[in-house]
Amino acid sequence: MINFEEELKKFHPSLEVEDAEDAIYNQDLTDMADLLVKMIKESEEKPNDNEVS
Repeated sequence: MINFEEELKKFHPSLEVEDAEDAIYNQDLTDMADLLVKMIKESEEKPNDNEVS
């Protein structure tokens, strides 16, 4: 059976919207678009062995 008093002791309120936005946006996360741009730039910088000179 659920002990509501124990469960209430474990409760932590969620972040406010502004706090959550700050926590999310302040992380330096690389997304797929960033990875694709990096890969394209790297491939353009390297000479391609398959190209005919």
